[in-house]
Amino acid sequence: MHRWSKLFIPTLREAPADAVVASHQILLRAGYVRQLGAGLYSYLFLATRSINKIVAIVREEMDRIGQEMYLPALNPAEVWQESGRWTGMGDNMFRLKDRKGADLCLGMTHEEVMTSIARSEIRSYKQLPQIWYQIQTKFRDEPRPKSGLLRVRQFTMKDSYSFDLNEEGLDVSYKLHDEAYRCIFTRCGLSFVAVEADSGAMGGSQSQEFMVYTEAGEDLIASSPDGQYAANIEKATSTLVTVEDLPGEAAPELVHTPGQKTIDDVSAFLNVAQHHQMKTMALIATWPADAKGVVKTKAVVAFLRGDHQLNEAKLGSLVAGAELRPMVAEEIFATFNAPAGYLGPIGLDSEKTLVVLDKALEGRANLIAGANKEEHHLRNVTPGRDFKPTVIADIRNINEGEPDPITGQPLRLGKAVEIGHIFKLGYKYTESMGARVLDQNGKETMPIMGCYGIGIERILTAAMERSAASMGLSDRGDIRYALPASIAPFQVIVTVTKQSDATLAEAGETIAKALDSAGFDVLLDDRDQSAGVKFKDADLIGVPYRVNVGKKLVDGLVELVDRLTGNTIECAVNEVVPQLQAAIKQ
Repeated sequence: MHRWSKLFIPTLREAPADAVVASHQILLRAGYVRQLGAGLYSYLFLATRSINKIVAIVREEMDRIGQEMYLPALNPAEVWQESGRWTGMGDNMFRLKDRKGADLCLGMTHEEVMTSIARSEIRSYKQLPQIWYQIQTKFRDEPRPKSGLLRVRQFTMKDSYSFDLNEEGLDVSYKLHDEAYRCIFTRCGLSFVAVEADSGAMGGSQSQEFMVYTEAGEDLIASSPDGQYAANIEKATSTLVTVEDLPGEAAPELVHTPGQKTIDDVSAFLNVAQHHQMKTMALIATWPADAKGVVKTKAVVAFLRGDHQLNEAKLGSLVAGAELRPMVAEEIFATFNAPAGYLGPIGLDSEKTLVVLDKALEGRANLIAGANKEEHHLRNVTPGRDFKPTVIADIRNINEGEPDPITGQPLRLGKAVEIGHIFKLGYKYTESMGARVLDQNGKETMPIMGCYGIGIERILTAAMERSAASMGLSDRGDIRYALPASIAPFQVIVTVTKQSDATLAEAGETIAKALDSAGFDVLLDDRDQSAGVKFKDADLIGVPYRVNVGKKLVDGLVELVDRLTGNTIECAVNEVVPQLQAAIKQ
């Protein structure tokens, strides 16, 4: 049992002006955290209690499928150079030198370190499968740390890694993590959705994110109403409704379009719909320097329907490992021999340029496209006949309301925050770092890997965001929320409305001790403050259940407030424990 009068809980009347999202305001006002620098936070007493509870749930579920380790946060450059990610991680990685001038980094993730252990210690298929995990501090030099604990430079992650002999084994390890993650997030009281996702810098063939819908999220999720389909916008697909092409079979025809540079301009000028046009996106792909320091670049030109938007993550998967950026004027002229605003597909050098056609344009005819000539466009451009793309692929963002690819239901777009991510890495690290085992036939083979992460602090912030969104503001304009009992710093707070009243104080003490003996995580508010201040503070720190010990004690009654449901009941003092046990069980 803890007594509020003895604790350090520095609550604030108002949140700082730069705290915009709900969880950031709550964390600061309730005294969970204090900011040390950009993206750097000190976790005070309440935050530490909640995070420890989350870690305990994660550890319990992960211990069912894997073995816990603890790896160095400070890594030598060599292992990252072996995998090729020393340069690939770019400015997101914190780098430093030791006193001898050797390069080191602060670990963002630990694929390389785990693989170095596996290649040194695992020799035979008989030692597989292996699932190793750790709960450890990670570092990422975020360019724009913001939103409290949602985007930081130092954070806690549960990261695990699987090593299997073949793809069938990886499927099992992946499924074990999927099941464990669902248990973890459910036990933490979160409503979540599992979505198809892009593997990004991690690499691999398949990945799935676990997301919580919230307006504070920076990811965009597409999902069907029944939940059968869900995907990150970087991966989402839809079934397009067929559109009619312009009539005719003529060859491309040059049209004078003075000053008409945008899709909207050309639509109005030529009296055609946006979907009758081709949008040209001109980019440069740059790969990290190779072992000799050579940096490779290539022009990438993508063509989309005029009313569609480019999805850079989808396009990026076609130039794996490269960074994409828009062409500058000189690069545009070198590629198209024309200025921006009139760019098109005919006449591009296919040896020097990767020409990508979005699948929505496959089979289309008589499109309007730039003529690669100032103040001119072309009519009647037909892909395949008039130009040959290097590759045809889905590179567009889906639009809200388009039919999902499974049942054809209209897709909903919503913001969400990622709380977990699982990847099938494949052979990316075991191949580059030389990890080998002997199979059943004595033949040397590469183990296959998976990688699985959970953001510990994000579970806490996602719970705060979801609760605040559902409960709304108080009459005073304060954010209302309550944390799930499993991760709240305390499950129940006993509030003595008038501490100077010896009878009330004694009853509060008795009830708190009874709850403590019954196994509850209980906080006794024994401060000499007004009832209003105590109620407000209890709500502010997010404790889900409150027992009010006040004037009705003369009748043997206290108030039991369930902040998760909004219900308040009166009950006898000796009924507090069973009532709360029933509430938490439910």
